[in-house]
Amino acid sequence: MATDLIINATSFEIRIALIEHGNLVEFYLERPTEKGLVGNIYKGRVVRVLPGMQAAFVDIGLERTGFLYVDDIHVNKADFEKRYQNPDEDECVCNEAPESLSNRVPGKGIDDLLVEGQELLVQICKEPMGSKGARLTGHITLPCRNLVFMPMTDHIGVSRKIEDEEIREKLRRDIEKLRPAGTGFIVRTVAEGASNEELEADMEFLLHLWSEILDRSGKAASMTLVYEDLDIILRVVRDIFSPTVDRVVVDDRQTYQRVVNFVETFVPHLRPKVHYYDSKTPIFTAYGVEMDINRALARKIWLRCGGYIIIEATEALTVIDVNTGRYVGKTDLEETIFKTNMEAVKEIAYQLRLRNIGGIVIIDFIDMEKEEHREEVFRVLHEAVKKDKSRINILKFSEFGLIQLTRKRNRDDLTRIMCEPCLCCSGSGRVKSARTLSYEIFRSIARDAEKINASTVTVNVHPKVAAMMLKDEAVTIKNLEDELKMSLVIFPNRELHMEKYEISWDTGK
Repeated sequence: MATDLIINATSFEIRIALIEHGNLVEFYLERPTEKGLVGNIYKGRVVRVLPGMQAAFVDIGLERTGFLYVDDIHVNKADFEKRYQNPDEDECVCNEAPESLSNRVPGKGIDDLLVEGQELLVQICKEPMGSKGARLTGHITLPCRNLVFMPMTDHIGVSRKIEDEEIREKLRRDIEKLRPAGTGFIVRTVAEGASNEELEADMEFLLHLWSEILDRSGKAASMTLVYEDLDIILRVVRDIFSPTVDRVVVDDRQTYQRVVNFVETFVPHLRPKVHYYDSKTPIFTAYGVEMDINRALARKIWLRCGGYIIIEATEALTVIDVNTGRYVGKTDLEETIFKTNMEAVKEIAYQLRLRNIGGIVIIDFIDMEKEEHREEVFRVLHEAVKKDKSRINILKFSEFGLIQLTRKRNRDDLTRIMCEPCLCCSGSGRVKSARTLSYEIFRSIARDAEKINASTVTVNVHPKVAAMMLKDEAVTIKNLEDELKMSLVIFPNRELHMEKYEISWDTGK
């Protein structure tokens, strides 16, 4: 079946779906009010240096300051030598200043490299998340169709997904002939079949762009945007649209024309694959994407065999639990468990990619007694995540039957983008039961009755709690009234939060 890139563009929201074999495998969402910042370059100002964390906070003009780690600082050789010139000697303290991420100055900490008030050029490499500011880097990268330009690094890299060693070596030789001395380039996966002319065109474009950025940064004030990366539509087309994609379908005429112009500039041979969608049926409905998006937000995902997985996200990690559910197998318990785990593996790999779950992930498979079953589950999981563009590291089964993996996080996952904490439970997923709240109210009344001389006490509570108190706890209320020698009146109030209540005392004054 076809691989389609579906673009639903409106003035208030951009949604992009990558569909493989009829299944939604990647989903991108951007709203003008919450536009992504990764890739943007700023002229920042250091506001605080933290030697204890070997990091610094840099003001780039956003609501929160960005975070710059010591290994992400690019040090200009001339500036470094000037700062560390020994007045009593003719040579620098360190013979070689760092020029890339891999050769930071030995023995030099963050306070040796940065001072408060210093201006520097930085790029956002990770979006602000929750209460955390953006992650910054001084090692600028500029991506194009076939190449990624690293102006501050003298290095040539080739995507690991290009496996043919002869092709890899040829690409390295081609880039070595074309690149200016002292610059770095990474050859992207899509460039595997690119011609020298295409590589040279990309390189010229990137070099010209970098020259413009340097010119702007020299004139710009601190804490200002110097370069804004492509919007999500052109970025996804640049990064995903390749000969393996059969069609790009766009439902907005203006956006369609922008995509066509972009494709004609960088990959003209793919122009026939770009189509305009003009049906009255919403494009995501026509392609069945809406149902898949709703499924991607669910906590419980059912498997075809009748088992299910539970996905729970915390601040630090994501936990995935596998259960047999309705699946009871036929005769052998071990085979039932193995089949459920094997089906769960493919669904987990799919959900990691679709939801863009990043960071640490712990998978609790159903316990398997046979070692060969555990090995097979691990092998299939390793194979299943190969299509994922994010870097994934997987550890083998632990002694507790858990698999731990890490997936590189570059942006918020789907749940964080589309959802917010529940107003009732504040994101915990739980609220106190009606009975727990009833007893809490009774204790509060009993405690305060000794201090307040009242004939009647009135309680305003959520209707569910009121029903519990008036029906199941009617005897408790009667006993409390007799003990305290006062009347207890319960009023249901739909305006109140489930866990909130109001107690008022009638003292007759």
